[in-house]
Amino acid sequence: MNNIKIPLTPLSSDVFAPFGDVIEVSDNNKIIPINDGLADRHHDLAKVDVDHQDGHTIVSIIDTQSTPLPLSVSVMERHPIGSQAFIPIGNAPYIVLVAPAGEFDHQSLQGFLAQPHQGINYAKGTWHHACISLNNSNQFLVIDRGGQGDNCDFVSIPESVNIIIDSLDEA
Repeated sequence: MNNIKIPLTPLSSDVFAPFGDVIEVSDNNKIIPINDGLADRHHDLAKVDVDHQDGHTIVSIIDTQSTPLPLSVSVMERHPIGSQAFIPIGNAPYIVLVAPAGEFDHQSLQGFLAQPHQGINYAKGTWHHACISLNNSNQFLVIDRGGQGDNCDFVSIPESVNIIIDSLDEA
């Protein structure tokens, strides 16, 4: 068995850029005063890409359960005709596990530790694991594509490979 441990990198826009967008309040955002100056809009934080094959934007909420570590990963997924965003509603950190778009290569997996104030938007075709909630169950607002066409592919990790997310002390 070939064990591959995935280290966790703190999530930031720069390191996540090859996979999509980080959605968070930051001084780097374009900020537009709105509502007669009573609010600030952090503008254009993610590219929602859903119009392929007459798709439309859908908004959902998912409930996730706490996942103990170490975690062995057996399957990854991608959305080839639309982006998919996850914005935490709860107050728990979570793990983001991704690989570049294209033919899946388990050697290219990268892990990120996301804080409760950070959402992510997977670019079209980015391989990713389901949200991995830590410590507590969590809820996510999900923005993705509805409509005709198959927008979810799955790939199994070969049985001879054990992908392990081991601990948070590497982050």
